Amino acid sequence: MKKRTVVVGAGALTLLVVAVGLSLRPGSDPVAAQQPAPVVTSSPNERGAPAVARLGNQQIDVPELKSVLASLPAESREQLRGNRGALEGWLRSRLAQKAVLEQADAQGWRQRPEVEQQTRAATEQIVFRDYMLSVSQVPADYPSAAELQQAYDAGKAQWMTPPMYRVSQIFLALNDPQSVDVVRRQAQELSRKAQAAPGDFAALATQYSQDPDTAQRGGDSGLQPLQQLVPAVREAVSRLKVGAVSEVVQSPAGFHVLKLTAQQPARTATLDELRERLTQALRAQRQEQIAKAYLEGMLNTATLSIDGAQLNQVLE
Repeated sequence: MKKRTVVVGAGALTLLVVAVGLSLRPGSDPVAAQQPAPVVTSSPNERGAPAVARLGNQQIDVPELKSVLASLPAESREQLRGNRGALEGWLRSRLAQKAVLEQADAQGWRQRPEVEQQTRAATEQIVFRDYMLSVSQVPADYPSAAELQQAYDAGKAQWMTPPMYRVSQIFLALNDPQSVDVVRRQAQELSRKAQAAPGDFAALATQYSQDPDTAQRGGDSGLQPLQQLVPAVREAVSRLKVGAVSEVVQSPAGFHVLKLTAQQPARTATLDELRERLTQALRAQRQEQIAKAYLEGMLNTATLSIDGAQLNQVLE
């Protein structure tokens, strides 16, 4: 079942915008709207380790790939582990990048003045960012239970979960545009059977649905807000009553026969539901405050002067 999505109304704390944004995660079935794949960064290669992938002189070894996976948030890491295509796509891109860097090094590109200048600037930013993280650490016991409760109460009227819909589907993929009429007729026949006997929907989905993830659950795609569904499916679901089966719905991926199995009205999210995300947001806000105070303190340790004439000369 997917995490509940929290909608923050006007007047809520800004920090909760960050917190509730963490609750939105892409679904894995054709009913759920597709989201961008996670961005993966690389780590230095280690010689002598077994290679996961090779391209000419370049390779990605086991320690490098493990380091990449370890650097990701747990949920993103699990999503990438389960998405072999995305992982192999990153391997190809990384190897191509290494090959380009090899060519650039052979031509002395790193020693070009403009590249050296950008390298120094990037290094300064990395050192600055890493050092600021080290001097702005938040105490491990922050926020306290009272502080967490206070933050929750400050926006309690705004912590609303949208209406949630539990949808089951029979999905027929449209792989060949020339077969659209054939696939549509198959979907229409399945829709007629399901409408005539809604209780047989799960069995029909298990037998005929071409979405393996939901088919093995009798078509069930779990509780989701309407915003998380692709537009064509969203419109059809919004018109269904609980227990009803839809007519055939076409999306860019194929044809869907939908059954609304349950619906939950909008309600106020509890502190327990928000606790983890609210804690993360409060800690991020506190770290930003500590870092800002540290920088202001640096400005106060010596006399600051700005030469207006020189500044104007630069700006002219």
